[in-house]
Amino acid sequence: MKQHKKAQLTPLSPSLAANIDRIHKRFGGSSDLVIRPFRGDAAPDRQLAIVYLDGLVDAESVQESVLEPIMAMRLPERMNAKGARLAEALRNCIIAVGSVKDVGTLEEAIQHVTDGLCLILADSSGVALTANVIGGEQRAITTLQTQTAIRGPQQGFVENIATNVSLVRRIIRSPNLHVRMRKIGRQSNTNVAVLYMDGIADDGVVKEVFKRLAAIDIDVVLESGHIEELIQGETFTLFPTMLNSERPDVVAASLAEGRVAIIVDGTPIVLVAPATFFSFFQSAEDDYQRFDIAAFVRVIRYFAYAFSMLLPSIYIAVTTYHQELLPTTLLISLAAQRRGVPFPGLVEGLLMELTFEVLREAGLRMPRAIGPVISIVGALVLGQAAVQAGIVSAGMVIVVSFAGISYFVLPDYNLAATSRLTRFAFMIMAGLLGLFGIFVLVLVLLVHMVSLRSFGVPYMSPIAPGSKGKRLWRDIFIRESWWAVLMRPLDLKLRNPIRRRNHRKPPAQRWAGGSQGGEGMP
Repeated sequence: MKQHKKAQLTPLSPSLAANIDRIHKRFGGSSDLVIRPFRGDAAPDRQLAIVYLDGLVDAESVQESVLEPIMAMRLPERMNAKGARLAEALRNCIIAVGSVKDVGTLEEAIQHVTDGLCLILADSSGVALTANVIGGEQRAITTLQTQTAIRGPQQGFVENIATNVSLVRRIIRSPNLHVRMRKIGRQSNTNVAVLYMDGIADDGVVKEVFKRLAAIDIDVVLESGHIEELIQGETFTLFPTMLNSERPDVVAASLAEGRVAIIVDGTPIVLVAPATFFSFFQSAEDDYQRFDIAAFVRVIRYFAYAFSMLLPSIYIAVTTYHQELLPTTLLISLAAQRRGVPFPGLVEGLLMELTFEVLREAGLRMPRAIGPVISIVGALVLGQAAVQAGIVSAGMVIVVSFAGISYFVLPDYNLAATSRLTRFAFMIMAGLLGLFGIFVLVLVLLVHMVSLRSFGVPYMSPIAPGSKGKRLWRDIFIRESWWAVLMRPLDLKLRNPIRRRNHRKPPAQRWAGGSQGGEGMP
């Protein structure tokens, strides 16, 4: 297959006019294609031309680092500027750009132009040069938009892949951080970077990531979600099997744990694999707070996830089939609230949930200036009006609202969206079979989750299967103190699974109040 592709490559013609005509026809005469023929003192007897796409290059760099040097500077007399030697002379002595490469085929030349590079062609030469002068309008590094945090770095990824890689490099300043570039998409030729820590990451996981990326066959890659859906492996599941983040510190921490990061050009969302179910409950802010506070907040997230899925269904089951579980006073209060409500508990709950979902989506899609106002006012007005009209009970409004608020406690949107979908299934089972239906569906979900894998890693690891002797489960439900975390959290064949080799707790420092005459000072 590779030999067949190489045979199809078209070498550049020695004729400058022929090369320009081929490139012009290949782009279909696009108006943003700039072809600038010129002559310069670097090769006074030769016709030259530069080719680039307007908007993808830095016009000032093209002028100062490519055009002006070629037009104003002369080659040394010892340089033979004939044929391919002209390209070597321009690259070594004239062009003032950091990255300049030779190109010998028409397909490579066109690909470099679409990547935002400047192509330098010369008459009577079958070799062209590409100068890295990528520029154009791009979004600057700004504060986080979705995964906000009170404490910690506030920089977020942008749409430029080179900038995103540099943000990770600024945190992990080690040569062991390896970056491998790939192009995916027959038409888009989107740049995709795979990052991993050599010496820490599992070789099997790294090879599996490259294997799945190489198997992608798609026309256009618009966002990292395309890559995620094509390589995640588990298609028929509601649970996400890959992490995604717009925070460079989260990606850097994941790399240090032995995971692999996938950065897609054109999107600020970076993919991280492998992922386990418990990793979606961990927030970046957990690492920057005291371990006792972070542990308390993490426990709240687990309860909030359970509430967001089960609370409406439990309310329906108890009020419909198991009234004996409620205290008498509470039962009388709920019965009084439901007096006059024409719908059974299941229909009432589904109606409120659908209304809540519509309000949520309306708040997200409307302009930011009025979106939150409309969603809040709409929820208050509709809820109050529905209760007064006798369509729903006040208890159901409280339960659905609390379940909806619990949804926003989760730090990962994909896992939170899972609770939105499974909530309807739990409500239907509760309306049909009561608590028995809820227990059956919980068991089905647990069996399904245990069967899932993320790039070969069990989804419920390290709980199922349990880690033998590594005590990895200790940092799952609560965040342990850093002095107690000795192993990396992934239960993989990591080449370096030990995070911290000093097994002793740091000695407590006591302040002597200056009575020792400055003892202990350097």
